[in-house]
Amino acid sequence: MASNSDAQSDDVSRKLSVLIALSVRQLLGDKDFTKGKRKQGVAEIVHFLADMGLGANDIATIVGSPVTSVRTLLTPARRK
Repeated sequence: MASNSDAQSDDVSRKLSVLIALSVRQLLGDKDFTKGKRKQGVAEIVHFLADMGLGANDIATIVGSPVTSVRTLLTPARRK
């Protein structure tokens, strides 16, 4: 029973991440959905989402960046 609940929770989490990512793109006016394109200005979004309490894995999913890049952006030495 618990594993079914966990699977449903993961599914809802993925769907919410997609909706958040689409909202962020719309706010930024980004209409280019091609893969492999380097995103500019992601640091501000990463810091904003981290300040709202999201973890690096969730933020990486939302902004479409690798988790290691998000963690690098969140290190105190990189924060300005």
